[in-house]
Amino acid sequence: MRANLSGTSFPSELRDLLQRRLGELEKQLLKKVSNLEQEKSQLSNATAAYRLKTESTLNALVERISELEKGGGDFKSPEQFKLSLPQRTNYLYGRITKTLPEMYAFTLCMWIKSSASPGVGTPFSYGVPGQANEIVLIEWGHNPIELLINDKVAQLPLEVRDGKWHHICISWTTRDGQWEAYQDGEKLGTGDNLAAWHPIKPGGVIILGQEQDVVGGRFDAGQAFVGELSQVNIWDRVLKPVEIQSIANCSSYLAGNVISWLASNVEVFGRGAFKRPLEICLERLPNL
Repeated sequence: MRANLSGTSFPSELRDLLQRRLGELEKQLLKKVSNLEQEKSQLSNATAAYRLKTESTLNALVERISELEKGGGDFKSPEQFKLSLPQRTNYLYGRITKTLPEMYAFTLCMWIKSSASPGVGTPFSYGVPGQANEIVLIEWGHNPIELLINDKVAQLPLEVRDGKWHHICISWTTRDGQWEAYQDGEKLGTGDNLAAWHPIKPGGVIILGQEQDVVGGRFDAGQAFVGELSQVNIWDRVLKPVEIQSIANCSSYLAGNVISWLASNVEVFGRGAFKRPLEICLERLPNL
């Protein structure tokens, strides 16, 4: 009887053992398959990430090449660029993307380089609805450089037609219409009664290189600026002489609190006009 019982129970025990072993092998196999699937997914994700990184790098290179072709992609800092307007036309110009608030005083400074004759043209103009000549800096024909405010005129004792970089600043206050003109850090002229008690109107358009007959347009090629401009900054106050001198002698850089010279703030129009890299003090003072 024991033999019979043993004989009948052995196949059942073997069957249970085999089932357990098969179950364990199945679990191991499923785990292995799961691990392989996970590795495959990770590899796929890594491949996708690598592909995206590669595409991003290529896109960045394409953009970089495009910037270099335009001449505007190698600025060491946002203000280290110049606007180049090489021809006297009515379609080459720069436009500041920001406008001016109402102001009762201002200082306008810039670096300027030109050898155009007769007259360098119009490096700066600000027009508002109803007054295209709200603020204009112009040298046309054989006239001296003129500052126009609300169409009133003052002649400035500045000389910038020698093809070299010069730093100029013009300050003005509505109180008695007082103005001052600086070149390369030195005050060369002063006067009064220029648009006295007239506040500068807000919301107009700033154009670099053209004189506006209507706000933002109707340019005259005969009054266009020919040359290069950089670091055109505007403050809503009269700068101190020491501040102007420090900018002109390259000992400091002071950004305008109303309009600051940034690559993102200047739009360029016309085939032949460019934003180019510039180390202005190294160009002007090579011994540095």
